[in-house]
Amino acid sequence: MNATPLSILDLATVEANGSIADAFAHSVEVARLAERSGYRRIWYAEHHNMPSIASSATAVLIAHIAAQTSAIGLGAGGIMLPNHSPLVIAEQFGTLAELHPGRIDLGLGRAPGTDGATFRALRRTYEAAESFPADVAELQRYLSDELPRTAVNAYPGRGTRVPLTILGSSMFGASLAAQLGLPYSFASHFAPQQLTAAVQHYRASYVPSEAHPEPYVSAGVNVIAAESDEEAEALFARAEVDRVRRFLSRGRDRELTADEASALVDTPAGREIRGMMRYTAIGGPDRVREELEAFARFAGADELITVHAAPTRAEQLASVRIAAPAA
Repeated sequence: MNATPLSILDLATVEANGSIADAFAHSVEVARLAERSGYRRIWYAEHHNMPSIASSATAVLIAHIAAQTSAIGLGAGGIMLPNHSPLVIAEQFGTLAELHPGRIDLGLGRAPGTDGATFRALRRTYEAAESFPADVAELQRYLSDELPRTAVNAYPGRGTRVPLTILGSSMFGASLAAQLGLPYSFASHFAPQQLTAAVQHYRASYVPSEAHPEPYVSAGVNVIAAESDEEAEALFARAEVDRVRRFLSRGRDRELTADEASALVDTPAGREIRGMMRYTAIGGPDRVREELEAFARFAGADELITVHAAPTRAEQLASVRIAAPAA
């Protein structure tokens, strides 16, 4: 059994020529398997205007998954707070916490999670990101029971104390999480560059809080687990091509084929995209768990957020099962 708790980030990805309904059904299947297999929690991430990702209405998706499971923790990894009023997020996640006590948590990001045109369609401005620290503090107040009743309150939300985590891929998030005495989650599954520096800074500058007297770090890591090391390595090669295909298909009239993407794997753009998968645990049951533990030690992580990056639904489910804490 893994010493480091494992969780999952599920982007509710839509397959080429697949439907959004199929993506949601697959997310339910992943959640049920993860619950049986000993994963701590599953996170869903807010993205907009991306046809291959169906988790844009993050709180609604969490509610659906929570109704289809019974015990596993569920949360946002994350909600992009500059896109929203803190009051609305407090009400949404307060509602979830009241419906599913002890199961809901909330990761908060500062990036808009989308392109400029979509950001404007959300009726937000880029200046909203500059108020992220103040918005986090406002959200904390709405979820606490400390506001006087004459002030604006979140109903539901007030008194639920939904656990918060600051997400990041740079020193900014590490500094803010440390200053606020909150857990910190680094997005090393797609932005590996500043992982060690950010985690070290967070731990060194951490200011204890009542809810979190000690720092707590989670780190994202891609996982390709299969029945054998050789099969996993072959899956990883396909996953790299699939990642290049998805990224370089954006803005095109049609998605690239696998053959077209293969021809672009060693271009500068292809190498940059493949570099996003620098931290990937690859292998059969024994090797993949050894690699996950080695990554946790390297990252200084208390918990790993796994992203099962195999190309097909069946291969993703197999990876979840094989890498599971209870495997």
